Amino acid sequence: MKILILGGTAEARELAGRLVAEGHEVITSLAGRTSDPILPPGALRMGRFGGIPGLSAYLRVAGIERLVDATHPYAGMISKNAVAAAQQTGVRLVRLMRPGWEPRVGQEWTLVETVAEAAAALPPGADVLLTTGHTGLETFLERDDCHFVIRLIETPALPIPQHAELLRTRPPYALADELALMQRHGFTHLVTKNSGGGQTAAKLEAAAELGVKVIMIQRPFYGPAMEVDSVEAAIAALELG
Repeated sequence: MKILILGGTAEARELAGRLVAEGHEVITSLAGRTSDPILPPGALRMGRFGGIPGLSAYLRVAGIERLVDATHPYAGMISKNAVAAAQQTGVRLVRLMRPGWEPRVGQEWTLVETVAEAAAALPPGADVLLTTGHTGLETFLERDDCHFVIRLIETPALPIPQHAELLRTRPPYALADELALMQRHGFTHLVTKNSGGGQTAAKLEAAAELGVKVIMIQRPFYGPAMEVDSVEAAIAALELG
């Protein structure tokens, strides 16, 4: 069967490997935001589709029989476009979405819907570990009454002001390293998105142990789809037999 995976996550790579091993023709599409991505098994497509019309056309022309949205939980329009394109073409869509994180018992997170709300929730003088990615970075940096350590895989396009510093690194992150980082910088706040998964979860455990306050940007709603939370469940939901 010919399967298109909208990828960029560890789950997408694992799924591609499993499907290729089973003999399916797998194409993984990457948006190209990371200059040196970890490549999945199977064929690869780089770049955007051109909205709903472009994705729909690709599904038809390429003869795609199954579509898997295994993008990051905050990937944006591509997940919404996948829903619409699947509806237009009749291609079966499965959304592979890792479970979200939950606070520890007794721990309270400040839950917000947007980057703007997260930036506004920071008190003056906050020392912040910022792990929200490139999108909306300028909104946080407008808060020149706070100090930020911005952790990213890639250097952002915008300049880093004096009240911020860039930490370029790639997950996974160990608990001991996260504890050391937070203690070294004396962070008062962690601002992040509820990405889920184990590769970056240690920051939340470290924050709980050290009393660092967590501001969590909640996941957006991408529209109706067959949604699963594991590679095994995705394979079953694809109905490949």
